[in-house]
Amino acid sequence: MSSSPGAEPTRTGRRLSPRTRQVIKAVLSLVLVVGIFYFLFKRIDFAEVWAEIKAMTWLELSVLLLIALWNLVTYVLVWMTVTTPRLSFGRGMLMTQSTTAISNTVPGGAAIGIGMTYSMMGKWGYSRSRTTTAVLVSGVWNSFIKLALPVFALAVVALQGRVSSARVIAALIGLAGLAAAVVVFALMLHSEEQARQVGLRAGRIVSRLLALVHRPPVAGWEIATVKFRARTVDLLRHGWIPITVASLLSHLSLYLVLLVALRQVGVGEAEVSWAEVLAVFAFARLATAIPFTPGGAGVVEAVLIGGLVAAGGEVDQVTAAVLVYRALTWALPILVGIGCYLWWRRQSMPTGRKATRRGLVPP
Repeated sequence: MSSSPGAEPTRTGRRLSPRTRQVIKAVLSLVLVVGIFYFLFKRIDFAEVWAEIKAMTWLELSVLLLIALWNLVTYVLVWMTVTTPRLSFGRGMLMTQSTTAISNTVPGGAAIGIGMTYSMMGKWGYSRSRTTTAVLVSGVWNSFIKLALPVFALAVVALQGRVSSARVIAALIGLAGLAAAVVVFALMLHSEEQARQVGLRAGRIVSRLLALVHRPPVAGWEIATVKFRARTVDLLRHGWIPITVASLLSHLSLYLVLLVALRQVGVGEAEVSWAEVLAVFAFARLATAIPFTPGGAGVVEAVLIGGLVAAGGEVDQVTAAVLVYRALTWALPILVGIGCYLWWRRQSMPTGRKATRRGLVPP
């Protein structure tokens, strides 16, 4: 049977449900993590690695734990600088730790974490536009520092006389990326018309990419970027210094956990200098810009161990330090975040439901 001339062809393919896509992401992430750890660790003597960890004293472990807890606090400081009115420390702790726990455990957890951020901030009286400004400004500053740290670290390494052509090329690539990001951000803030044009062009690019996977185009990005510009200009006019300081402090605190872990297991300055550790750390942070696995599991370990051993570290000591570092900066936030999320759920529960759950009021 022939179809009528005006009839449109029907699509017989069925889209995967969100649950199915989430399961596929989870399986692919798990396969990637297992593959990375298998190829990374098959030549490592874990008996020696465990011996290096057990050789650490309680004082050394306690110092590391204190630095790791301080690192968690710095996440809150960033959010306290990008919100108006200022987010309280207690609420900031609940929100940042809860969302970090999601990002570290669930494939695509960053998007879920952002959704949770909107939910929490909304219950505390923040509008979606104010939350969006805070999310974007903190994200932009985080990206700037991620791009700037490798350039700074490699420059210091070069001054120490440990320069190589590969490091120079990496520094130039990082510098180019940073310059491009700064230019785009500056254009968007320069005027309303520039912000509108940036939104239009970004929307067209994203719409073309979505068309490749048969998704509808985006709309209204030019309106969103104009609103974002207005709120961002007002926020940055008096707050760009504390935002920069808090964001930089957060990154450097995370780096400090790694540096102290290396020194505590015996990787000295003569083997891997602080600048080389910073360079490897910075590139590991860049490697997680695209979240292939939750919290960069497997990816971060591979980059850190490979880079630090290449810089001169002994493989068993480096592996021990990296595993301790990840336990304190990946696993610990999950445990803290679960506790924070449960506390938030309990506090945000309506009074009647709280009384019912306590057995004070019949259900």
